[in-house]
Amino acid sequence: MDETTRQQIQSTLSSHPVVLYMKGSRRMPMCGFSSKVVQILDGLIDDYHTVNVLHEPAIRDGIKEYSSWPTIPQLYVRGELVGGCDIVSDLFESGELQKKLGVEARPAVLPKIEVTPRAAEAFRGALESERDRVRVEIGPRFEHDLSIGEKQSGDLEVDAGGLVLLVDPQSAPRANGMRIDYVDTPQGPAFKIENPNEPPKVKPLTARDLKQKLDAKEPLTLVDVRTPQEREIAMIRGARLLDRESMEELLELERDTLLVFHCHHGVRSQGAAEHFVAQGFRNVHNLVGGIDAWSAEVDASVPRY
Repeated sequence: MDETTRQQIQSTLSSHPVVLYMKGSRRMPMCGFSSKVVQILDGLIDDYHTVNVLHEPAIRDGIKEYSSWPTIPQLYVRGELVGGCDIVSDLFESGELQKKLGVEARPAVLPKIEVTPRAAEAFRGALESERDRVRVEIGPRFEHDLSIGEKQSGDLEVDAGGLVLLVDPQSAPRANGMRIDYVDTPQGPAFKIENPNEPPKVKPLTARDLKQKLDAKEPLTLVDVRTPQEREIAMIRGARLLDRESMEELLELERDTLLVFHCHHGVRSQGAAEHFVAQGFRNVHNLVGGIDAWSAEVDASVPRY
């Protein structure tokens, strides 16, 4: 590890009391182990610093050498390495993590969950033994997971109209007020979850749907997050390039403004759209497949590259 990387790590650890080196960000973890640690920390403290090692290869390798710890994530408290996902989880279960963080264990509050009669019937049909329960897990990005299993250490039991649900302590605050139904879809019956706690998300928008909105002159702001060089090759009429000036102007818009982001294939624009959701915008869309899909499905005169 070079000295610049070492100094960067030391500066980060001295500047923040709690630091998590992880894959992805607090809002968007990019691996299950990082997501698990984020869930635990989110349930204990409001403020901590994260470093996305996927964006900084030198830090990704350097932090492993610095800590003599071979894996990511790594949690530090006041400059001291706590450990990775398994150790953090064990310390949380024992209460030692709370002591290290200087917080009192928050009392578990049973969430209120509504299960419709049809959903309850479907769940009961899936239970194979008397010990089986329906498990509800909700990640930090409100990824909802329903499964069947036995009660685990720390699980909360929630009575939802006679059906007992298992909810882990990290998911409990996110589950309060949610409603689970079982509905018919074109692909067959499926569970439908409505969660009032879920924050706004980036919505996917197909090229054909974007064309319909533009043809109907629906008020929207179309934002191109590609480079100026790419824009010279191909562009969608009416799209504005995202640069420093346009960024400042967009952030001044009303938070219910319909924003549509696009790039070449839809990856970079997803990240930009997520940023604007984090700034409080509630009606944000990402063009699925980017300008390449627009060329292939809507306007063949737009060059593909």
